[in-house]
Amino acid sequence: MVITSSNPQNKEMAIRKRIASIYNKREEDFSSLIEYNDYLEEVEDMIFNLVEGVNVQEIEDKIQQYQKENAEQIMINQARKAEELAAALAASKGIPAQHDIDGANQSALGGISVGTQGQYAPTLPGGQPRPTGVPQPVPLPGSMDMHGYDDEEMIKLRAERGGRAGGWSIELSKKRALEEAFGSIWI
Repeated sequence: MVITSSNPQNKEMAIRKRIASIYNKREEDFSSLIEYNDYLEEVEDMIFNLVEGVNVQEIEDKIQQYQKENAEQIMINQARKAEELAAALAASKGIPAQHDIDGANQSALGGISVGTQGQYAPTLPGGQPRPTGVPQPVPLPGSMDMHGYDDEEMIKLRAERGGRAGGWSIELSKKRALEEAFGSIWI
């Protein structure tokens, strides 16, 4: 597939989008950071050559071969990305993540589990379903109670420190109040 466009930026964006949908592995898919960086470098070299028109047919053949060999992994990664985008969209709208009582229903389709909402959740190598939903922050020890809320003392301490960090002090507010009070007296 040769992409032609009058605007070079549009051409590059179209090529990048197409290649990213095929070469969509993530860092966690590799055993080392060096392998992941080599993979990214290879993808960038292909994009550059396609944009510049260097060895286009050879690269297109390589892409077709990669698609055939990694079709299942490509599909799983696309489903994972769609799931993450859906979760991010739901989170941005303030919709809480919905969970099954009994978890996700397993499907026999290549290690893909299907939740009750019809979302695809690829399984981990041990057959365990991937966790779905929005990750929750873990409170630091000593900073919050068990429910994730600060106690009254911590709230007061943060308010005091926050005010001082912004240059505010109780003396400053008293001085300003006095200046405003005496400044409004007409003699």
